Amino acid sequence: MTHSEKNIHIITLGCSKNLADSEKLHYQLTKAGYFVTHNQNIDKCDTVIINTCGFINDAKEESINTIIEAISLKAAGKINKIIVFGCLSERYMQELKAEIPEVNNWLGNYNPESLLRILGKSTLEKPEYGRHTDNPGHYAYLKIAEGCNRTCAFCAIPLIKGKFISQTKESIIEEANWLSQKGVKELILIAQDLSYYGRDIYKKAMLPKLVEELSKIEKIEWIRLHYLYPAMFPNNLIDVMAENKKICKYADIPFQHISDNMLKAMKRQHNKTSSMKLIEEFRNKIPNIALRTTLLTGFPGETDRDYEELLNFVRQVEFDRLGVFTYSHEENTYAGERLKDNIPQKIKEERAAYIMEIQEEISLKKNKEKIGKSIKVIVDNFNGEHYYGRTEFDSVEVDNDVIFTSETPMQPGNFINVKINEAGSFELFGKA
Repeated sequence: MTHSEKNIHIITLGCSKNLADSEKLHYQLTKAGYFVTHNQNIDKCDTVIINTCGFINDAKEESINTIIEAISLKAAGKINKIIVFGCLSERYMQELKAEIPEVNNWLGNYNPESLLRILGKSTLEKPEYGRHTDNPGHYAYLKIAEGCNRTCAFCAIPLIKGKFISQTKESIIEEANWLSQKGVKELILIAQDLSYYGRDIYKKAMLPKLVEELSKIEKIEWIRLHYLYPAMFPNNLIDVMAENKKICKYADIPFQHISDNMLKAMKRQHNKTSSMKLIEEFRNKIPNIALRTTLLTGFPGETDRDYEELLNFVRQVEFDRLGVFTYSHEENTYAGERLKDNIPQKIKEERAAYIMEIQEEISLKKNKEKIGKSIKVIVDNFNGEHYYGRTEFDSVEVDNDVIFTSETPMQPGNFINVKINEAGSFELFGKA
């Protein structure tokens, strides 16, 4: 094998679950003797491996455009081989093979054995969950399950990923221990649906027990929970979060909507009453909890009245963190097959934008309340003048930054108390 044949570049698109897969692939390829880069500008390499997303139309377009760009580099002699895997190719394998023959190999969902076999390697290196973190290394996404058993009308994930499959508690703890030995201080637990964890293999909700066990790992200081489905919510999880200092007072709960009319049409398994009860329980038991949610505008049949109810929900609850998506009509989903996409795109986008205007005001108000307070922050990076970090109430990339100065040199992964002296809508400013 020549040196050029050992150069591999990985491109990751989509969600944090894809990122976790690519980091594990990076580790396997490095252990196998390849020189690997990840999500950088491609100059010249033998092989490009693209980890695609096929969740909604925008993500599919980004994946296709990335593949086309790689083909252009291949035509220019800068790339010899293109391998594509992930959600897009799992969902549209045959169509893609027919339409884009320039790609050398198409694979479906992440399968490291198949990827290595294409490259001439036959076995996985130990540990199989080892990974090369491409962030500064002090936080890591920990995927505790694959797939989803929910039947939301708009969602293609069960079609792509299949039924919910929990990782065993022992394997998760083993991986977390390994990550802690590599310098990880913050574990970000991810799955399509954290709330469902354990129900398939243990026949009961095991997330509370899992996070208690993970919190015993000495070098792990923060454990963050993403994507907690609001139905079948694990009993006593809120109590565990309230009592355990290592579990961030942060919950990412994708409510999607609040109108019972819309929630029923979306085939969600919660309603307005149960949603409000869950929010109330969180805030009663953990007064300083940061609640994040995602909402969906423009679902088929969303009336002005449904939308007004959603606006009132946002104003009333005052979520600490909030994101909005516009509805995307997806093939083979319940809504895609049986409902008419009857809300114009312009109206979908206007509805989403107005919600974010309201949220920006809420976020600014909440951030101003922190002025004068000293808050524990994890350092993420340094730009030569300012440090960038996050509180326990903020996750990576999607939430607020704390931008601060420090007379004492800091390293990524350090924890420091920062006194807040200024606030923007989505940033806090201070001094350590």
